[in-house]
Amino acid sequence: MKLRHVFSTPDLPSAEAAMDAARAAGIPDDDILLVARSDIEVDSIPNERKEADTDLMPAAVRGAGYGAGAGLVAGLVAVAIPPLGVTIAGAAAATVAGAVVGCWASALVGSSLPDPIRRKFHDEIEAGNILVVVDGDKELLTAAEPRIVSAGAAPLPFEATKAMS
Repeated sequence: MKLRHVFSTPDLPSAEAAMDAARAAGIPDDDILLVARSDIEVDSIPNERKEADTDLMPAAVRGAGYGAGAGLVAGLVAVAIPPLGVTIAGAAAATVAGAVVGCWASALVGSSLPDPIRRKFHDEIEAGNILVVVDGDKELLTAAEPRIVSAGAAPLPFEATKAMS
């Protein structure tokens, strides 16, 4: 399971130095992303380095789980009421329908929310700092962090599992 750590840098050259240090420590290039104010991202950061700026995928996964649970409960209640004539297959269909509806509805809401990093470090981003987001297993991040800090990045109080590893 990959963890996510976040570092703050004052400008793009510092962010590039932190990225180079992370790569030198063994972090794969695909596991290093940047988050910045929109004008900085548009002008200076390549698309492959930008962090997705919505909560769409985690919200969709949560919604599918909650929707499936609600569908299962509704289906089992319907099975328990004989006049409705719902079978176990009907309960399974209600579970699948609940998962689909829950996933769809939650994805719609999640697409309108900024991701957790943008929410937590909004002031840091708006001040013009560039955040370096690094994903990796615990041992790799523990080894890489001193190199990234020595390259001029400041660690921020954030550690989370990567939503889609």
